[in-house]
Amino acid sequence: MSKLENILSQQVKSAVKELYGMEADDKMIQLQKTRPEFEGNITLVVFPFVKAARKAPAQVASEIGAWLVNDKIVNDKIVNKFNAVQGFLNLTIADSFWLEQLQSIVSEPINDKIVNDKIINKLMMVEYSSPNTNKPLHLGHVRNNLLGWSIAKIQEANGWKVVKTNIVNDRGIHICKSMLAWLKFGNGETPESSGKKGDHLIGDYYVRFDKEYRKQVAELMANGMDEENAKKEAPLMKEAQAMLLKWEQGDKQVRDLWAKMNSWVYAGFDETYRMMGVSFDKIYYESNTYLEGKSEVEKGLAAGQFYRREDGSVWADLTKDGLDEKLLLRADGTSVYMTQDIGTAKLRYQDFPIDKMVYVVGNEQEYHFKVLSILLDRLGFPFGKELVHFSYGMVELPNGKMKSREGTVVDADDLMAQMIADAKQIYLQKNDQSQITNNQSPMTNDQCDEVARMVGLGALKYFILKVDPRKNMLFNPEESIDFNGNTGPFIQYTYARIQSVLRKSNSKAVQLPTAQRSNSASGLNAKELALIQRLCDYPSVVRQAGDEFSPAVICNYAYALACDFNSFYHDYSILNEPDEAVRALRLTLAATVAKTILHAMNLLGIELPERM
Repeated sequence: MSKLENILSQQVKSAVKELYGMEADDKMIQLQKTRPEFEGNITLVVFPFVKAARKAPAQVASEIGAWLVNDKIVNDKIVNKFNAVQGFLNLTIADSFWLEQLQSIVSEPINDKIVNDKIINKLMMVEYSSPNTNKPLHLGHVRNNLLGWSIAKIQEANGWKVVKTNIVNDRGIHICKSMLAWLKFGNGETPESSGKKGDHLIGDYYVRFDKEYRKQVAELMANGMDEENAKKEAPLMKEAQAMLLKWEQGDKQVRDLWAKMNSWVYAGFDETYRMMGVSFDKIYYESNTYLEGKSEVEKGLAAGQFYRREDGSVWADLTKDGLDEKLLLRADGTSVYMTQDIGTAKLRYQDFPIDKMVYVVGNEQEYHFKVLSILLDRLGFPFGKELVHFSYGMVELPNGKMKSREGTVVDADDLMAQMIADAKQIYLQKNDQSQITNNQSPMTNDQCDEVARMVGLGALKYFILKVDPRKNMLFNPEESIDFNGNTGPFIQYTYARIQSVLRKSNSKAVQLPTAQRSNSASGLNAKELALIQRLCDYPSVVRQAGDEFSPAVICNYAYALACDFNSFYHDYSILNEPDEAVRALRLTLAATVAKTILHAMNLLGIELPERM
């Protein structure tokens, strides 16, 4: 609506100057969409002009409205009629303007209308995923990856150059737990010998460690030791800590085992990422960045920014910043997550000319990133205060939260496979099984499988992304795959319906009728107008999604556009419309809706089948 608002703003300024001798500034021009219970497309709030006019608000509205429809406006005359309701002037915009806007949408690439010139050639790095190599990706990672991928696509649409990055937590005590359990209980098991994905295999041993560790703690407590000391003195934990120290000292045997088991995990991760439809431009590994972090901490220690306690551990005192004290190096010299993040940030800014760094990390880490920003600033990095923590809420299932160490995690691979299977089952229920088997259906079995993949994953992605990312959410698989309501399959079906109409039209290129031809054919009906107006809104919607870092804004728009089209399609014929000009207009409108839905869903990482 920006072009319409710009034109109207200038015309209103001219009107109030001529009518009341008033110089109006941009802040005084308040335009908004007309409420559905009133006739009109856009409403002007006239109260800012009442004092200068020295007239009642309703009279001021009527006078400005009459001026806008006056024949004196030769160029850009867009107001067809008006009605005044107290201090609100409801303006009906001429069909010719809407048709010109539709023509502009048809003829120009969508991104040309979205890009913000102020951020062209600026570089944004978006970090997401951040898995640990001791377990497979789970439902929480799914939300993280989908948000990160979509945010990157939305920012690219807005004009940013985007580097999608991942930091893999491939070292630390949690990694050693899986390694130690495999050594003790694995009997040489491999992904090949077990038939398991590598990340699942290693995850099983992480769970096994916790099971055996709990047994040892319980035994120590049964022999009279308190719980706190039992957890410290359990032999398995001590062995894991010793293994971590050996790893940091470069012990070859430990390092070789670590490299072998991590390679299994990476192969599993890659398979999951491919199915999810996400990727990265640059992957960093904690094992390569933590030493950089330790080096920076030592520099900070020497400069008096940090201090060492009697046990040898290194800390940062953040009490003057309203926080507490933060551990940076353990007493044995091993590093913590904060150390790694300092090193990773340093390397990233060495590798790329980053203008904005965005961390897609759950809201339970808000404190962590406040501390990181302060520490980087203290260490003299100019980008310290400019870091953005994209904090999102947790995702749960109807039966409660996930706990990976107890083995009750909702596995990402299993979840995606189940969503695809459910989509396939729904399709089979809607079609006769024998026709599909005998290839009498428009889709073969292979085609059906491909559509099921798109629909199942589309349902998962849309359901997760449509929720305000800052909120915790409840993921319900059954609701997500419904073909009605605010779901991915509903929007996919709308797109497929339009493609069917376009195929039946037997026309590869449809010429949009001129404004005169359309007006002579009784003009645009209310639902055609609603569709064109919704299409005009799209660039500003993408800009809003970029400003707010919110894929949910795109979801809400795509659903509203699909609803508008289905309402129009229900009430008006496209292919059977006898008037050639009207039929051409409706085909163009349908094709433009499909193009816009395709663009919007691409920003969400959702594929659209041509047939359903």
